[in-house]
Amino acid sequence: MLTDFFAKTSGTWINVITVAIGTTVGLLLKHRLPKPMQQIITQGVGLLTLFLGVTMAASMTQVQAGRIDGVVLALISIVLGGLLGEWWQIEARLHSVGNWLKTRFRGSGAFTEGFVAASLLFCVGPMTLLGSLNNGLTGDDTLLTLKAVMDGIAAIALSSSFGIGVGFSIVVILVYQGGISLVAGVLAQAIPDPTTDPRILLITGVGGLMILGTGINLLQLTHIRVASFLPALIAAPLIYHVARLI
Repeated sequence: MLTDFFAKTSGTWINVITVAIGTTVGLLLKHRLPKPMQQIITQGVGLLTLFLGVTMAASMTQVQAGRIDGVVLALISIVLGGLLGEWWQIEARLHSVGNWLKTRFRGSGAFTEGFVAASLLFCVGPMTLLGSLNNGLTGDDTLLTLKAVMDGIAAIALSSSFGIGVGFSIVVILVYQGGISLVAGVLAQAIPDPTTDPRILLITGVGGLMILGTGINLLQLTHIRVASFLPALIAAPLIYHVARLI
């Protein structure tokens, strides 16, 4: 039971460790890391994110719903999900929440501001949701491990500016990210084999496209409103079931 718990939340524990290390390094460096070095690290992470996105997106090629190919299902899912996301203004609302929290706690000192900024950065975004779902459903913590590295690097920069408050975002990571992984793990028990289930493969493929968008944003090639595509994760299995009936 305990082994299964750690298997489903392994990515979260790795994330906690990297943020703790990043915060410690940031407190020691105090603005000593040159900006060109920060940029080259971010670009390296961006390139790896692109590779991971392509690898995940390939999962859609293993799906077939009747006469409809998985790539077509993924296309319908990502477009429909994106339209819903834009209609609901998910990206804009997330930014509004972040800005409100920053304004609300700005007067409480660097500790609270660092805690809020780090918590938002580490827990709001597609990689958190997708990585936690993958970890909980299949035990695969690859995406969360990549996110953990990115968060650790970001923690260096944030803690050098805001101080130790950044490190306390670990509590939010444990509760939010770990909670999603555990809920997904419970859902996985109703699926005979999550690693080969076509619905999970389709969700993984659609998620891979979103991770590709994250990599493109990291490399600053253009700006993709990745959060707007989040409804596609719910639309994908529903579209799969409809396609099977056709």
